Amino acid sequence: MDEKPKLDVFLTYMAMIEGSVGSNTYRKMYYVVDGVSMDVLFDGDLACAVFATFILFPFGLIKEWHTTVNETVRDIEESGWYKIPEPRKGALILWGFKKKDDGTQGKHRHVGFYIDSERAVSNDSDTRVPVFHHPTYGTFPDGETRRDIQAYYWHDMLN
Repeated sequence: MDEKPKLDVFLTYMAMIEGSVGSNTYRKMYYVVDGVSMDVLFDGDLACAVFATFILFPFGLIKEWHTTVNETVRDIEESGWYKIPEPRKGALILWGFKKKDDGTQGKHRHVGFYIDSERAVSNDSDTRVPVFHHPTYGTFPDGETRRDIQAYYWHDMLN
């Protein structure tokens, strides 16, 4: 009898991440708040955690989907993810607050996936869909990174 084929988790995971670029799937999530349904992602403006957790959940890499970065980080750390000193293809990236051109900073941390030294994938608040971008979002004219990477996370199921 032939053995049942085994899912290649890593290749499927990477195909889902890279294949999500441009998808409108992660733009809306409705919660009933005070008896009224509302889109808590504001049409994709705040969808990075939903995007990341929708990729992680089907593989059993987290316990549930999340709408916030803080809850996502709590869940990944409880689900066997650990910080790694150097990025690997497929690593989860935790970014700090967005640095703006006017010298101010944004209000939210950010989460997405490392592809290689030139590319990452995360939900973009401007286009409101997952996009490819530089892992640090590039630099300002003075050379400072536009978004600091706080941590890279890895899970052994991806080995």
